[in-house]
Amino acid sequence: MAEGRCMKCKKQVEIKNAQEVVMKNGMKAVKGECPHCGTKVFRILGKA
Repeated sequence: MAEGRCMKCKKQVEIKNAQEVVMKNGMKAVKGECPHCGTKVFRILGKA
């Protein structure tokens, strides 16, 4: 699974309900939520 930084908890967390998406500029990203507080977490992966 992917990890991202939760801005509310201020720490690295495992992204819950992670979905890989392609942004408008063609770069891939993962979006989901924090398992502790439920805040949305978004991580940009890059072109690869």
